[in-house]
Amino acid sequence: MPSPAPALPLLDPGLAGSRGGPRLIAVRRHDGALRQTAMHRHARGQLLGAYRGLLTVYAGDRQWVVPSSQAVWMPPGQAHGLRSHGPYAGYSAYLSPAACAGLPAAPCVLEASALLLAAVERASAWTDSEGDAAAPARRRIVELIRDEIRTLPQAGAALILPLDPRLQRLALALSDRPSDTRSLEDWAAAVGMAPRTLARRYLAETGLTVGAWRQRARLMRAQEMLAAGAAVTTVALELGYDNVSAFIAMFKRELGTTPGRYSAPAG
Repeated sequence: MPSPAPALPLLDPGLAGSRGGPRLIAVRRHDGALRQTAMHRHARGQLLGAYRGLLTVYAGDRQWVVPSSQAVWMPPGQAHGLRSHGPYAGYSAYLSPAACAGLPAAPCVLEASALLLAAVERASAWTDSEGDAAAPARRRIVELIRDEIRTLPQAGAALILPLDPRLQRLALALSDRPSDTRSLEDWAAAVGMAPRTLARRYLAETGLTVGAWRQRARLMRAQEMLAAGAAVTTVALELGYDNVSAFIAMFKRELGTTPGRYSAPAG
C-alpha cells in the first residue's frame, strides 16, 4: 500500500486557524493535462471536483465516477486517490481540521452548486497582498463554502468493495474486465463458494447483487471511455455488449441521456 502523503503545508498566512494556519486554501488547475494521484491523505479536509472532464475517485473501499456537476468531499485523514479522463480542469479547497467541524465525517459526492463553485473560484484568487482589510470578506467566503458542503444534497452512488478476500477478487475482476459475462455459477466455482452463499454474501457486503454491481462497474467504465473520446460502438463492445442498442438503452436508463450526447463536446 502506498505510504501516506505528508500533511498539506500551511501556505497562506491569512485567515489564521486555531493552530496558526489558514482555515482554507483553494487552488485551480486549467492546464488540460490528465491527472493521476496515488492513494494519499491530508491533515485537512478536501473538496475537489472538475470544471471540465471526468474524475474517478477512490476512498477507502469505495469508488465513484464524478462528472463536472458534482464535487467530492474528503474529511481530514481520509486515504484517497484519483485519475482524470479526457481534457481536465479542476479545483481543490482544503479546510483546516477546525473548519471541518460539523461537516460530513465520511467521504461523499455532492451536487455542486454554482454558488459553491463561485466561492471556491474567489478563494483560489486570494493573495497575501490583499492585507488585513480582506479578512472579513474571506471569513464570509469560508463560512459559505462550509455551509454548502454541509447542506448540498449528496449524489453519485459508490461502488463498494467487499471485505471477504474471495468476493474482493471477484469484484476487482469485474472492475478490471467488465466485458467478462461469466454466470454466477461460474464465478462461484472460480472463487470456491457455493452460488447461493456467494449471492447472499455479495449483497450483504456491497448492497448490490453481483449483476447490479457489474452493471454499475460497466457504467463507470463507459463514462471514463466516453470522456476520453472513445466511440459509442467501441465502448459497447469493450463492455461486452453484442448489441449496441442494448448498451445505449442501459446508459440512457441509468443516466438520463444517450452515450452519444454524453460524450458530445459542449457547444
